[in-house]
Amino acid sequence: MGEKRSNHTVYNVNYHFVWCPKSSKAKLCVPRGISDPAQYRHPILGVIEDSLESSFREVCDDYNYEILSLHISPDHVHLFLSAHPKYAPSEIVRTVKSITAREMWQQHEPLLQEYLWGGGFWEE
Repeated sequence: MGEKRSNHTVYNVNYHFVWCPKSSKAKLCVPRGISDPAQYRHPILGVIEDSLESSFREVCDDYNYEILSLHISPDHVHLFLSAHPKYAPSEIVRTVKSITAREMWQQHEPLLQEYLWGGGFWEE
């Protein structure tokens, strides 16, 4: 996790991203006694953890982002990565979220249709 070098740059830029999957149906079906719908999320990520992890690793390899740590919990993902400073954090997020979402829908469409609406996968 030390310094990296390119032609005219020495850098050590690391980002920690946390994402949750969409939970539209869960927000509409919150049990009594739970005031915050975010507390009631279906643990969809636990079911697809292996394919999601391989998708993250493949995307990061393709775009030269170095994964320093990846942890997939049942209801959210922690991704700690290093990237060249020419990549804006928003660009990294957009790339990783869009490609992993597309791949998860291709691989697990029947399962995801049961829990998610509208083709989305990650929260905004």
